[in-house]
Amino acid sequence: MSSGDEISQTISKKSKKPQYSRFTQQELPACKPILTPGLVITTLISIGIIFIPIGLSSLSASENVVEIVDRYDDACVPSTGNDEAAKRERLSFIQNAKTNKTCIRNLVVPKKMKHPIYVYYQLDNFYQNHRRYVKSRSDRQYRSPKYEGDTKTCDPESEIDDHKPIVPCGLIAWSLFNDTYGISTKSNPVPINKKDIAWGSDKSSKFGSNVYPKNFQNQDPIGGGKLNESLPLSEQEDLLVWMRTAALPNFRKLYGRIETDLEANEKISVVIQNNYNTYSFDSRKQLVLSTTTWIGGKNDFLGKAYITVGGICLFLAIAFLLTYVIKPRPLGDPAYLSWNLNSAEL
Repeated sequence: MSSGDEISQTISKKSKKPQYSRFTQQELPACKPILTPGLVITTLISIGIIFIPIGLSSLSASENVVEIVDRYDDACVPSTGNDEAAKRERLSFIQNAKTNKTCIRNLVVPKKMKHPIYVYYQLDNFYQNHRRYVKSRSDRQYRSPKYEGDTKTCDPESEIDDHKPIVPCGLIAWSLFNDTYGISTKSNPVPINKKDIAWGSDKSSKFGSNVYPKNFQNQDPIGGGKLNESLPLSEQEDLLVWMRTAALPNFRKLYGRIETDLEANEKISVVIQNNYNTYSFDSRKQLVLSTTTWIGGKNDFLGKAYITVGGICLFLAIAFLLTYVIKPRPLGDPAYLSWNLNSAEL
């Protein structure tokens, strides 16, 4: 074999040229629509015709949601001023375990509320999305008892003073919301069903049925609510709801469900145990009672967004149609090319 053949074989072996295919060479059939005035106008009109009815139906469904929102954090403390002395008084009141924190709020049902009626607590200016707060948890510890000591990611709420692990550890669990609500109408208590308020995947996968609270809220500082040490974490649904952190500083979390109807203009009495400290960081607490429709809770934004987009598309369709009728322009006319326009000017 000649040296020239050997060199050519060596070059062919080292070649990085890809194997030919219609895919790599971008020769596959492709759809290349031509945006004619008729196609553009038809598309815009179709979007408008579809979006506007969806927006109107969404807005109507949102309007049919009956909602009662009552802010109680400022009404359930002895001082309501904004000066430093009033803030210190509120903070002293909420941090003192011996003070009576029972608060009664009287509300009126604006329209008939059909069951199920969802009871939420709403917190404003509470940053559950803070990086250090979100990371302060141990998912392995929550799932299995063999990882009880896995608390390295839970600082500063990982261990008690004698180095025994806290279960569940972390700042999220430590700050568990612990206000309670009792609702009654005409002195008749209205039961609040707290079953199945957490996600099913959280109960079955993220929190173990054989993991029990240990050393939780046993030393100062006490953050929030306590847990029943005789129940596994998977059955403590208030904790599971709280542990699913919110993405925004203003959020609602499900407290329970009312399984009976509330009539229009009916007066309801809410007995609140105002335990949770939001006064040290100027947060706000609200009680929310809400019905739902096919769109969920009250949400006007979605309907308004659909109507706005549909309206803009119809406006553009009409504008393009008038332009096309008043001042038509032939498709593919080379006279409109930039170099032809420049030569015409010369």
